[in-house]
Amino acid sequence: MTKKIAWITDTAAQLDESFIKKYNVHILPLSVVFADGVFRETIDLTQDEFYDKLLVAKTPPKTSQPAIGEMVALYEKLQEQGYDCAISLHVSSGLSGTFDSCQSAAKMVDFKVYPIDSKIGSFPMIKMIEIGNKLVEDGHDIEEVVTAIKKVTENAKLAFIPANLNQLHKSGRVSGTQAFLSNLLNIKLIISFEDGKPVMKDKVRANKRAKINVTDLLRSDMKKGAVPEVAVIHCNNVKDASTWKDELLQEFPKLNVHVLPLSVCVGVHAGEGTAGLSWVRY
Repeated sequence: MTKKIAWITDTAAQLDESFIKKYNVHILPLSVVFADGVFRETIDLTQDEFYDKLLVAKTPPKTSQPAIGEMVALYEKLQEQGYDCAISLHVSSGLSGTFDSCQSAAKMVDFKVYPIDSKIGSFPMIKMIEIGNKLVEDGHDIEEVVTAIKKVTENAKLAFIPANLNQLHKSGRVSGTQAFLSNLLNIKLIISFEDGKPVMKDKVRANKRAKINVTDLLRSDMKKGAVPEVAVIHCNNVKDASTWKDELLQEFPKLNVHVLPLSVCVGVHAGEGTAGLSWVRY
């Protein structure tokens, strides 16, 4: 007998409404904490509203994960709706405690939840849900689906370039001296995910050089396997992201290139103007 499986994720995936409806995905919102209150991403705060508030915020905002009680309530609701189990895919545990909370909440209910640490965020999370649903449709059992998604996490990539280090300084990620010198000398950081954690991959002069370095990471992965899709990811920087998309299509005309916003929780630290690339290698 085929099990009725619920799909759960958080707003780090940045799913659009058509995707949510197609796969009936249940979303747990991440939150941003400003001096005037806590705002749930996509519910209390749009992308535009967030960057407007960030621009004038005197106190740097912080991020907050979904409460365990919210997770427990969702699991109980899904059980009441006749679901047999849930696959709950979350932003990297190296960035947020959401995955750990999911594991704890799952032990509090008489409902089977399969927590998965995506070890990343953004576009690869979308692909993981797509791949998982395809496997379910093809008749694979739940354990096979979970194993396959965890395998995808090993080949998911994301690298980005903060426009400057001002927001990283405000959020305590870099010193004031580092931010000042970086802006003065036009030094760009390249940050990528390794083993679920964002690390500084390189430090170069000028944005053009930084984009070449990130694109080189993509080219390198293309030599190791198939990369049919790439997302140009950004923090309120559609213009530069669209330009980067055009550049990629000139070099790789058969590549399927998306332009996708990053979660505002990334914007809290990386800042407005950030851009990068993300993909999954098969």
